[in-house]
Amino acid sequence: MDLDLRKLRYFVAVAQRQHFGRAAEELHIAQSVLSRQIMALERELRVQLFVRTRRTTGLTPAGEQLLADAGPLLANAEAIRRRVARAGGSGPLGFTVGFMPGLIVTPAVRVMSEHHPELAVEVLRTSWDDQVQVINDGRVDVGYLRLPVDQRGLTVLPLLTEPRVVVLPADHRLAGLSAVTLTDLAGEQLLQNPEAVLPPQDATTLRDGRARPSVQAIRTVEEKLEYVAAGHGIVLLPLSVATFYTRPDVTHLPVHGLPPNQVALAWDRNRTSRLIEEFAGIAVTLQAAPLNPVGARPATAHG
Repeated sequence: MDLDLRKLRYFVAVAQRQHFGRAAEELHIAQSVLSRQIMALERELRVQLFVRTRRTTGLTPAGEQLLADAGPLLANAEAIRRRVARAGGSGPLGFTVGFMPGLIVTPAVRVMSEHHPELAVEVLRTSWDDQVQVINDGRVDVGYLRLPVDQRGLTVLPLLTEPRVVVLPADHRLAGLSAVTLTDLAGEQLLQNPEAVLPPQDATTLRDGRARPSVQAIRTVEEKLEYVAAGHGIVLLPLSVATFYTRPDVTHLPVHGLPPNQVALAWDRNRTSRLIEEFAGIAVTLQAAPLNPVGARPATAHG
């Protein structure tokens, strides 16, 4: 049986919102049409996907499994659509490189452009939230990632490591020190999810700052620094990011014992592309050159 991607998108919309009415509004279709499409999908799969009551719409075990599998499948379909549309355009062929804040990719992009004058090599600034998503959905051909990330479906090539620092208000009690330890920071409001920036054994050392403000609401580096400057808490950042966003009302300090940040180049594991292979070679060659942020060291381990 062939899965209908349209029905699959409809299913994901209902599963994510747990409400047929809201999903129908989001999809700009009638709720009755959406219900019929979901029932048709259930018949095709020969399983029940939702448990429906007057108040809630929940997923069955089969529905939970389909939701887990649907994301990569839809992302791959979108990536194919983007690449085909780009290849079929009247303009020059394109190659897009994603990069996280603090990473300088100009040297690698310049070399790639020199090797292929006919190729429009573009860059896309990413964030912690979408650095993998832009690879999965085809917006970029390769991406410079800051680990850790979910590496399923990706080929990941370690490039370098760089120190991480703590960013504090300029008038913080620790601001005058040359360096600190995680113990020095105990009790501080960490404006990040501890598990995302610290090893498990250290994650309980710092308090999660969900209460003020919500960690989930802080997405960009600029927002984090605004909250730090206002005295709401601290953040841990790669040195290059803290240096790039230098401002007078915050300061950064080395943290003894804090593992470095790892930077890697990644792309869709299912893609076979001469251009991707060539760019990966360029990135490796330049990993100890100007590509590296301040204080970075070439990676020595592959995973």
